[in-house]
Amino acid sequence: MTWQLQDAKNRFSEVVNLALSDGPQTITRHGRAAVVIVAAGQYARESGREKLSAVLRECPVKGWKISRDKDTGRTLNFE
Repeated sequence: MTWQLQDAKNRFSEVVNLALSDGPQTITRHGRAAVVIVAAGQYARESGREKLSAVLRECPVKGWKISRDKDTGRTLNFE
C-alpha cells in the first residue's frame, strides 16, 4: 500500500500495523516513493543480517566446534 507522507504521519500506528500484517508500506513525498516501512523480521531476512551464532552453527566444515574460553580475565586490585 502507498501512503502520502501527511497521511502516514497522522495514521502512523495503522501504517505500522499494516506493515506487520500485510507487508511493506510505501510512503511518498512530493508524489515520489521516499521510504518503505517493513516488519523487522522481514527486514532482517532480506538484508542478509543473521545472528553470528546462527552462521557459526551452519558452518560447512565437518567436525568444527566452538569452545568457550573459561578465562574470566585478569584480577584487578582496587586499593
